[in-house]
Amino acid sequence: MTLDLDFVRSQFPALAGEWAFMDNAGGSQVLQRVADRVSDYLLTSNVQTGASYAPSQISTARVSEARRAFATFMNAADAGEIVMGPSTTILIRFLSEAMTGRLQPGDEIILTNTDHESNIGPWLKHAERGVIIKFWKCDPETFELDLADLKAMMTEKTKLVCVTHASNILGTINPIAEIADIVHAGGAELCVDAVAYAPHRAIDFAGLGADYYIFSVYKVFGPHFAVMAGKRDKLLQLDNIYHYFFDKSRVPHKLEPGNVSYEAAWGSIGAVDYVEELGTRGGAASGRPAIEAGFAAIAEQERALTAQLMDFLSSRNSVRIIGRTSTAIADRVSTVSFTVGKENSRRIVEAVDGHKIGIRFGDFYAKRLVEEHGLAAQEGTVRVSMVHYNTAAEVDRLIAALEPNL
Repeated sequence: MTLDLDFVRSQFPALAGEWAFMDNAGGSQVLQRVADRVSDYLLTSNVQTGASYAPSQISTARVSEARRAFATFMNAADAGEIVMGPSTTILIRFLSEAMTGRLQPGDEIILTNTDHESNIGPWLKHAERGVIIKFWKCDPETFELDLADLKAMMTEKTKLVCVTHASNILGTINPIAEIADIVHAGGAELCVDAVAYAPHRAIDFAGLGADYYIFSVYKVFGPHFAVMAGKRDKLLQLDNIYHYFFDKSRVPHKLEPGNVSYEAAWGSIGAVDYVEELGTRGGAASGRPAIEAGFAAIAEQERALTAQLMDFLSSRNSVRIIGRTSTAIADRVSTVSFTVGKENSRRIVEAVDGHKIGIRFGDFYAKRLVEEHGLAAQEGTVRVSMVHYNTAAEVDRLIAALEPNL
């Protein structure tokens, strides 16, 4: 199945302008249907959920529909495994707080130095209570995480391993199912940050084996919103972090203090609907099959764009690609980071700005990775993060803008 790019781009009003948006790992453009749904909620059903009167019942049903949509989108067992919130950063902080009662002095948490700080900082707080923090570090040359290193770090005291599904700098896709097997064999749980993965591939929560799996909808063509899938039995064991009268059985609500953004929940369904429509337009059956087919087409479109950019960058002796050079769908997403000799990455990006192409430089909040690998002196890397609505013509424009500056 090949994407109809005219249809795709027509769904995003911002793409009608002059700018080429290639900073999508920071946040994607928003679908018209998402904006319409947010507006619709606010203008027609903006009341508190849970009351007996009809408008409240409509609001309640709309939020419940969002949970069901994301259960399908993530291949969770049911809507009861879906926790919603404002961002991945906040949801992981909530999860960390909710695990407090289960983590004792001497217990161990394993983190990676390739993760966004969202999946590091919240867990470091437990060190104040005597929990031991270990870092699973990537190879300094290849930037790869070695599964043998993880196995060697696991002990009977390991309670939790936290890892990213795809690095927001490297673009590397980590083998989550294999990692889950190692973690569970050691009696621990696995928390996966999927922010940099979710716009590019179908999520298979049930198949991957993670215990907690979180992503941000605003990276997947929706509003500023986030979703966590958690195994039901694990969610029930977590502490209540809401009001005192919410007991531990109140899943998922005990993990959603202050309630969720109802309008964002309703609007986010539009992103799920869009990916499903990509699949049905290609002949797939509605529901989960269409979501998988839609993402398969997305992955192929992005692979071609990545290969186009990578071929150019690899031809320049001054360029160092940070991460894998493979463009295979199984190996990486379409987020490409690089440095140019000893040049400051800011200079490269600012030279591109004038061409109305949006890319970015910096550490992208994966600050430990940048600092530990000597990239901070150059103000981090140049990052080009493409999604399926980008085009070969836009990549050509980027190459033309980069060429005199490499």
